[in-house]
Amino acid sequence: MDAIVLAGGFATRLWPITRNRPKMFLPIGETTVIDRIFRELEEDDRIDDVYVSTNEEFEDVFAEHLEESPFEKPQLSVEEAREEDEKFGVIGALGELVEREGIDSDTLVIAGDNLISFSLSEFIDSFQNNGATTIAAYDVGNLERATQYGVIDVEDGRVVSFEEKPDDPPSTLVSIACYAFPAKTLGLFETYLSGENNPDEPGWFIQWLLERSPVYAYSFEGAWFDIGTPDAYLDTVEWYLDGGTLVHPDATVENSDLGQNVHVMEGAEVIDSSLERAVVFPNARVKDCRIYSSIVDENTELEEVNLSEAQIGAHTSLAQQQSPPAEWIWEQNRDSE
Repeated sequence: MDAIVLAGGFATRLWPITRNRPKMFLPIGETTVIDRIFRELEEDDRIDDVYVSTNEEFEDVFAEHLEESPFEKPQLSVEEAREEDEKFGVIGALGELVEREGIDSDTLVIAGDNLISFSLSEFIDSFQNNGATTIAAYDVGNLERATQYGVIDVEDGRVVSFEEKPDDPPSTLVSIACYAFPAKTLGLFETYLSGENNPDEPGWFIQWLLERSPVYAYSFEGAWFDIGTPDAYLDTVEWYLDGGTLVHPDATVENSDLGQNVHVMEGAEVIDSSLERAVVFPNARVKDCRIYSSIVDENTELEEVNLSEAQIGAHTSLAQQQSPPAEWIWEQNRDSE
């Protein structure tokens, strides 16, 4: 088997934190989202090659990351897109990648921003036992949340219906962007795309595929996080820390109250401050602050500010002022990144 890890998004909903880094590199504890996936694929002997599908904008970042990583299987496969409106869509990018790399074996496809608690090896076992396309499925628990995903109906493990982002979902069981395709199914990407079908979400392809071949569901319980928003990222960190804190040995925390689910990274300084449900990136400095449910990027300086549900971009400086900035300063900087 081969594997494709989808990592081509620009994560605009997470800006400015992801303005210059892929969201797959956001830390979850002492590792990253995508490295959790790489580790499992590296350990499964059935997986030969791992193709990391990304865009031209992040090509160099991924190349450097893979060069420094301990994993041998991952290799870059770059789509020609430098901005969001240049993307092919997920199915479009998959079709291009399969043709570009000449993939002709059974293939696992997984989103690189997916944090899942089930074993990928067990998922592959299920796929091989089914002998047909298999998708991972998770019960999100309520119908309103289900409208954001591809909703499926299952009988005896087989998917009998699939509807992408329905207004009135028939169930709360959704597809989570983890798929295993037989080799013969890969050739259908071209057929699907040539028919002017929707190239964006994989769910549209699954919905189309149901009329042509069997599709099975691998349902699981436990944790699943789709890290697409700041709140979803903090939810993931909260799940990992489980109410605790993680402070790097080379970080400085003085006279501060670290509440639940706080991660302070290497070189960061937290002084005379109170933090809860927060992530402080390397070499940031937080002094006399109250920070809740926020992300503070690297090399940022915060002093005497209170923040809630905020995302502070790298190299930012914020301090309490007794008066607003001069008009010319405001006009010069209000549209800057």
